[in-house]
Amino acid sequence: MECTRFSILFCCLFGLSFLAFAQEKDSLAEKVLVYQLPNGAWGKQLVDKKAVNYALPLTKELLQKIKATDEKHATIDNGATTREINILVDAYTKTQRVDYLNAARRGIEYLLEAQYENGGFPQYYPNKSLYRAQITYNDNAMINVLTVLDNLAKETAGFAAFADDRLKEQAADAVARGVDCILKTQIVQDDSLTIWAAQYNEKTLQPEQARAFEPVSLSTSESVNIVRFLMKQPVTPAIETAIESAIRWFEVHDLEGYRFDKTKDPKTGKTVRDLIPDSTSVIWSRFYDIANNKPLFGDRDNSVTYDFSEISTERKNGYAWFGNWPAKLLEKEYPKWKKNKEKKK
Repeated sequence: MECTRFSILFCCLFGLSFLAFAQEKDSLAEKVLVYQLPNGAWGKQLVDKKAVNYALPLTKELLQKIKATDEKHATIDNGATTREINILVDAYTKTQRVDYLNAARRGIEYLLEAQYENGGFPQYYPNKSLYRAQITYNDNAMINVLTVLDNLAKETAGFAAFADDRLKEQAADAVARGVDCILKTQIVQDDSLTIWAAQYNEKTLQPEQARAFEPVSLSTSESVNIVRFLMKQPVTPAIETAIESAIRWFEVHDLEGYRFDKTKDPKTGKTVRDLIPDSTSVIWSRFYDIANNKPLFGDRDNSVTYDFSEISTERKNGYAWFGNWPAKLLEKEYPKWKKNKEKKK
């Protein structure tokens, strides 16, 4: 009788423990594992050119597409690979499932392998076609990578879980070379540092065009996040100069009295995005001429103009030509960084 009671109790406890263990899986992380490419990276698109969407159920058809997606899709563009590494590290923190940590490690090893000796990161690796080999700040690609590696090197944001000193040393070295690349690629005008272009030649470190509507130019949006990353690094004279120079450039080249919003084209009656007078608004152009700092706009036919009204309606509506990206940096983040820097002196 006692044995029976003991057996029942044991089975109940074992069953509850097994259920708890089974529930330790993270549904999002499980999907991320499925999408991981053989080289440890992730793509932003599948073989059918549709964007990766983790909200979709893993149907038989979708699994076939994932399987058919090869390593030429491996990229850091649009948050790919760095996003998945962060998801897996977060899932490991919650569940302690080693397979999540191992997959994240493979992603980190991919990032380390992809880095150029000069510290830059290509948009795609190993696919080097078209503009994919360029050192890419566009859409914060390189900064996303350096942030992951910086968190690993400093054991922050859950990355202390990687009990591997060698990997952390590699990450720290990659960050140091990345910062050096950032400093070397800051655009100089008449001996004065300004901000950064969106992409650069991986060998010469000279600014280059990417897509047809992304001309060689100073890029406001990307430069804001470059400055944010530099402000998280130990202050050196070179880093301090880079930050202060970029801040001065942002302060001078804002566009006061406008907002970028939807309106109706008086000629066609169609809804378009355009500059609208607004005395309460301050914005910046996405791109500025690299020589004279005039707002610059490109189109799919490779044309470039200073006049926003001259680009096609499709491009007016399909790209973030203006925004308030530096506002928070100038109003809050930079003053805070400067105050903390002064305290440490």
